[in-house]
Amino acid sequence: MKIQLSDHFTYKKLLKFTLPSIVMMIFTSIYSVVDGLFVSNLLGTTSFAALNLIFPFIMMIGAIGFMIGAGGTALVSKKLGEGDEHTARRYFTMMVIYTFVIGVIVSAAAFALMRPAAILIGATPEMLDECVIYGRVLAVFNTALMIQVLFHSFCVAAERSHIGLIATVAAGIMNMVLDFLFIAVFKWGIAGAAAATGVSQLAGAVIPLVYFTKKGRSRLWFVKTKLELKPLFKACANGVSEFLGNIASSLSGMAYNLQLLRFAGENGVAAYGVLMYVNFIFLAIFIGYSVGSAPVVGYHFGAENSSELKNILKKSLLLIGAAGIVMTASALLLARPLASIFVGYDDALLALTVRAFLLFAASFLFAGFNLFISSFFTALNNGLVSGAVSFLRTLVFQIIAVTVLPMLFGTDGIWLAGVAAEIASLAACAAFLIGNRKKYGYM
Repeated sequence: MKIQLSDHFTYKKLLKFTLPSIVMMIFTSIYSVVDGLFVSNLLGTTSFAALNLIFPFIMMIGAIGFMIGAGGTALVSKKLGEGDEHTARRYFTMMVIYTFVIGVIVSAAAFALMRPAAILIGATPEMLDECVIYGRVLAVFNTALMIQVLFHSFCVAAERSHIGLIATVAAGIMNMVLDFLFIAVFKWGIAGAAAATGVSQLAGAVIPLVYFTKKGRSRLWFVKTKLELKPLFKACANGVSEFLGNIASSLSGMAYNLQLLRFAGENGVAAYGVLMYVNFIFLAIFIGYSVGSAPVVGYHFGAENSSELKNILKKSLLLIGAAGIVMTASALLLARPLASIFVGYDDALLALTVRAFLLFAASFLFAGFNLFISSFFTALNNGLVSGAVSFLRTLVFQIIAVTVLPMLFGTDGIWLAGVAAEIASLAACAAFLIGNRKKYGYM
């Protein structure tokens, strides 16, 4: 039976509805993971460190897609809940066009600024050229990444999450194959890794783009539209938490890399890269669940159905708590095998990476709650609270922790910084949930 946004959600139905989004996000995270796997094992530590150093800047320039996707989907889902489907389709079309235009402008600027950006974030002379090559190739495809991310959310709102899933899985598989061809067979080096990712992102954007051109396939399709500043501004303001979250995560990543260069050198940056790859995949589960459930929250908010908001919040918190326990246990048990896949060729680097895993693992107990609550407020069209949660979690608490803890515990303090930041963020999230309970009626 087809699941609709208007349904009452049991645990089974909630998991079934959000599963395509979870798989989508996992495969999206695989882009960078596969690049790292091939680069580390075939090109060596310096190339691997260069990739990890420039990657936060790449994610920063793609953050606009997350912002418009999350904020626009919340607005469109609310309109669907209100029964105004024509306006929902008009807004949807406008968001896609706007993302494409902004994407082209941002990508051109990023290409031009890649070398000074790499120098600014601490690239050593040995790493600089490879940072610039990898970054510029990905900048060429950045618009495709933004469009792909945008459709992650809109496919769910259109009740066609399987289309986003098909596109993302196809792109993920393509990335694996192209990485092997471009790096192992054609010997294109780090440029080949970036090209494999970029071409895959293009495929992931084109598939849903083509799907939504035909009328009647889903609740959303492309219609005649015009630029409307008020809803566009509202979508961007509402999705600012996702934008700030990605920008702040990138800035925090740069701060971590600078601290690691200081305390552990090139090996520290490489170890952090491995840690972040596993972190991408684990957090993708939480992010996918949040993306998948957000249109449901937005719909029932628009329909003024507070009892279903209570139901979704309660079930979501229990599911996320259980998942956090499983992920933490998995990270502890699989620390050495996972690290060996990436850096098994270097005993010293392997030991450093395993140590990082064991200290960082506890962050998964708390991260899922923080990600979901930020997304929950975005879906309620409260960009202010959502933005505050995201900004505190990904920048303020992270920067404080990664600055202070290494003074007390050395390199171990860097690995513990993520745990400390997630705990502090959870306290802030609890305060926001309690403080807004009467306004939205979800408790």
